[in-house]
Amino acid sequence: MKIKKATFLQSSPNLKLCVQTQLCEFALLGRSNAGKSTFINTLCNNKSLAKTSNTPGKTRLINLFEIQTTYKPFMIADLPGYGYAKVSKVEQAQWQKNLEEYLLKRENLKSCIQFIDARHDIQKNDFQMHEWLSVNNIPNFTILAKCDYISRNEISKKIAEIRRYFATDVLPFSSKNSYYVDGVLNYFEKLM
Repeated sequence: MKIKKATFLQSSPNLKLCVQTQLCEFALLGRSNAGKSTFINTLCNNKSLAKTSNTPGKTRLINLFEIQTTYKPFMIADLPGYGYAKVSKVEQAQWQKNLEEYLLKRENLKSCIQFIDARHDIQKNDFQMHEWLSVNNIPNFTILAKCDYISRNEISKKIAEIRRYFATDVLPFSSKNSYYVDGVLNYFEKLM
């Protein structure tokens, strides 16, 4: 499967205001600054499709993208990051509520993709998010992001560790090496 065209559709504060489609959807979850927006840009070969930032917590809305491929079209939802962000507790609680509502009630959600930053150990809130997905029977797999920062040997160790703790499929990814893009697209195709 190859991507022919990728379009930003909308930013929405909650599920109720999200555009409704019949396309299968993949939701991106991860700590703030885990590489979700960069993943979208690399996957779609468009550096300006999703806004990226070095400042954690910049994604505050549900950002929806429609992806046209040589196989089938699908949607990507870039969700607000969990973990560190310089926002009030009230705003964090609202993000959490909107996130849960989206994940539990979005009818065409095919799978969640949890992002783990290869440079760091799995964090407490990564475990909490994975446990929440499992308890709620939401299909998911893991992207080990920012693999260009660690050695091949370390990538293998990290993948094994995540598989052991999360019992999910784990795909390595790097924005600097397009080799990983085909693996992700092939995985998406199997799920669709």
